Amino acid sequence: MLTYNSQQPIRVRIAPSPTGRLHIGTARTALFNYLFARRNGGAFILRIEDTDKDRSKQEFENEIVSYLHWLGIVWDEGVMPDGKNAGADAPYRSSERMKLYRPYIEKLLEEGKAFYCFMTEAELDEARKKAAADGTAFLIRSPWRDTPSEEAKKKLAAGEAYVIRFKIPLSRGIVVFNDLIR
Repeated sequence: MLTYNSQQPIRVRIAPSPTGRLHIGTARTALFNYLFARRNGGAFILRIEDTDKDRSKQEFENEIVSYLHWLGIVWDEGVMPDGKNAGADAPYRSSERMKLYRPYIEKLLEEGKAFYCFMTEAELDEARKKAAADGTAFLIRSPWRDTPSEEAKKKLAAGEAYVIRFKIPLSRGIVVFNDLIR
């Protein structure tokens, strides 16, 4: 039997991306999290991960909400079937939480744990094609990873498009964590 012993109340969530229909793996994770929260007297939260502005669609968000309800999953906080936010930690759409995220993004940039990446869509597409041709996994190896901040600031000042990426260590080590389900 899966239980959790802590002084902190259980708060679990599912954060589907409305870039397509509800994925079976997302539904499975939602069910596990929902049952875990209910078993332990906790809260289950629906947050919508809508930061992919080009691909996110309201129709997919509506479908995801509808399908979760069809599965009998009812959340305590989050984006509700009427599209409104409900809960003390609103808003529950990632795109609406940018003001909350910004100080943490700045801290990651200052600490050298993140970087501005100015790779174009064409460059990313070329890297994807190369990985497919080589039969390897597509990994973004940005030439901007270790660029001095002065150069990045010039590009920002010029209004060039960018994303902020985590600066993952290049060495591969073993990651260990306790998984309560598996």
